[in-house]
Amino acid sequence: MRALLRIAPYLWPKGETELRIRVVGALVLLAAAKAANVVVPMLYARAVDALAPQSGVGAALTVPVALLLCYGLMRVLAAAFGELRNAVFAKVQARAARRVALEVFEHMHALSMRFHMDRATGGLSRVIERGVRGIATSLNFLLFNIIPTIVEILLVAIILWWLFAASFALVMLGTIAGYVVFTLLFTNWRLRFRRTMNETDEEANTKAVDSLLNYETVKYFNNETHEARRYEDSLTRYERAYVRSEITLNLLNAGQALIMALGLTVTMLLAGRNIAQGHMTVGDLVMVNAYLLQLYQPLNILGFAYREIKQGLTDMEEMFRLLSVPAEVQDAPGAPPLARGPGEIRFEDVRFGYRPDRVILKGVSFTVPPGRMLAIVGPTGAGKSTVSRLLFRFYDATGGAVRVDGQDVRGVTQASLRQAIGVVPQDTVLFNDTIRYNIAYGRPGATDAEVEEAARHAQVHDFVMRLPDGYATRVGERGLKLSGGEKQRVAIARTILKDPRILILDEATSALDTRTEQEIQAALRDVSRNRTTLVIAHRLSTVVEADEIIVLQDGRIAERGTHASLIAEDGLYAEMWRRQAQAVAAAEAAARAQAEADLARPRSGRLGETIA
Repeated sequence: MRALLRIAPYLWPKGETELRIRVVGALVLLAAAKAANVVVPMLYARAVDALAPQSGVGAALTVPVALLLCYGLMRVLAAAFGELRNAVFAKVQARAARRVALEVFEHMHALSMRFHMDRATGGLSRVIERGVRGIATSLNFLLFNIIPTIVEILLVAIILWWLFAASFALVMLGTIAGYVVFTLLFTNWRLRFRRTMNETDEEANTKAVDSLLNYETVKYFNNETHEARRYEDSLTRYERAYVRSEITLNLLNAGQALIMALGLTVTMLLAGRNIAQGHMTVGDLVMVNAYLLQLYQPLNILGFAYREIKQGLTDMEEMFRLLSVPAEVQDAPGAPPLARGPGEIRFEDVRFGYRPDRVILKGVSFTVPPGRMLAIVGPTGAGKSTVSRLLFRFYDATGGAVRVDGQDVRGVTQASLRQAIGVVPQDTVLFNDTIRYNIAYGRPGATDAEVEEAARHAQVHDFVMRLPDGYATRVGERGLKLSGGEKQRVAIARTILKDPRILILDEATSALDTRTEQEIQAALRDVSRNRTTLVIAHRLSTVVEADEIIVLQDGRIAERGTHASLIAEDGLYAEMWRRQAQAVAAAEAAARAQAEADLARPRSGRLGETIA
């Protein structure tokens, strides 16, 4: 009922007269189809009686042309009304499915990062897919199979009671009642196998998507066999559930056929006795038999229809349950957009924890004046990236306030806040589309000239023009066809095109080699000019030019100042600087030693001996 109540507003949408007319028209055509269907056996019975030989001398056989023509016409009308009903209702059904799918999709994007980090993307997409399919399935079977069949059963029972005797109606209702009860009980018992099929199907799909998304990792560790084994385990459980489901379906069909055969036999015996007594004609027997066979046809798929409806409603409810998941970060009622300002950032005694037992920030305060650069450094787990997530409002601070141009970010709309902030992340993930699309993603609707200008500023235009397809080059899943530096340049171009007044560089060069890092740093300096910039860095060499550097440790600010002043203090920052300098020196020494060893290695033949 919850699922049906949730879908009802989409079937009777406010302000859409055309769709409401279609709903009413579909119901009228449904009633007309059932009325024509009920009349068909009556005309058939009268035609049989009219065609029966008349007793007496010289009796002639008359052909009831009018009855036969009406019989044919009613059958045509019953089929035509049914097809017209489906055609009229198709737009309502498709529109409802489209709107529900769109609403769920938008809600998924509105949910917090915490929700998406806890969910498997493959399973989530399958829930939405099955839910949308469940809408069409449930509406088709429920509105155009189950409910019309119930109405037709009641009409036929009244006709049989009125024309013949209560015994015919009671036998028919008893047969159908036994058929329905057996079908529903047996189908309910079988649902466990269908449920297992769905669970294992979702599990297999999740594993397949996760494995394919991490294709490189699978290759790095030579774990193709391991991944295939995990996938096969899920498919094996699905196979077992599928076989059990099919076997029990055969048993269900056999039981249904037995019940219907018993009902038909009892009805024919009653009709035969009444014909012998002169209370019924042969045509009446044909009519009773036709009614039962006519009802048997939709009832024959009752088990399948009931199972599909119940499964469809279950899938719909699971999808609607996603809609009921509250967004952790929401706009305050009547929240205004972020006012245009110079781009000052201020953290005031900010506290935050991903869980109550995992506090990350423990009273962090700092200010980034407009157009200045603040760098945040510190050991892993100190809370550096958490600062950027709170500013971008992926999460809300549990204490204190985060302000942009004096406005608490919790009091303005998320869309306006995020429009003012550009992010170049450490791990750039691109869409499986063209380079042009990925750059233009910073501002959908940008012209080709604007996209290429942003690419020039990011120092990626020349590289793109050397490609055979230029800006139409597809970058592959997550941008895997591009190198790390190329992806970072595309990400920088995307941010340039967005033109934010606040820039967050979240370890944007930590995964790059030294040469590429220097090139990217040059592009980043160009981007950050005249913008308020927050740099999250692991490599201290990238933050030397920052106006202020904050050293986080255990969720608190341990040190703050310029690069020179922090080195002079000889504290935590100075110790980190020395360690990184030693690591760089060691790496350079190892590289020189390897180069010298390569030069000194003997070559084959006499030339090698001479060199030795």
